[in-house]
Amino acid sequence: MNRRFVMGSALSVAAVAVAGLGVTTLTAQESSPVVATASPSDAVPANRQMTIWRDPGCGCCDAYADYMEENGYVVTRVDDRDFDKRSIEVGVPENGLGCHLAQVDGYYVSGLVPAEIVDRLTTERPEIIGITLPGMPQNAPGMAGKNGPLKTFAFGKDGVSVYADE
Repeated sequence: MNRRFVMGSALSVAAVAVAGLGVTTLTAQESSPVVATASPSDAVPANRQMTIWRDPGCGCCDAYADYMEENGYVVTRVDDRDFDKRSIEVGVPENGLGCHLAQVDGYYVSGLVPAEIVDRLTTERPEIIGITLPGMPQNAPGMAGKNGPLKTFAFGKDGVSVYADE
């Protein structure tokens, strides 16, 4: 192989990695998650980094991830057919499951929660585990787009309560 080509390629890869713009794809066995992500930079604050565990066949989860990126988040997408089990394990009420599970700045976010509600969560920092928008409401981000009120619930050691109804 041409030595200049190899050296130039190595320098290009290093430059992309240093800039934090690299794209990583990891694959494993069928039952294990597949990760496709833009690498978050150390310069991105924790309240703007989001990991989403989702069913790989769910198009609305991709639309939601795109929506969150448009709203300033760096999103890591993790294919996980068992995201619902993971959701219950972290405390999402079984009757309050959303169509995916996300983690941002120490909180869990279940479902298609609007960006402004996630922003408020990470700004106010309530003593809860997370918030959920149950199901797949047609007027939620990632579906037809937010139009009209959505009821988001908080969950934690004190139980479940309404976090936002807007």
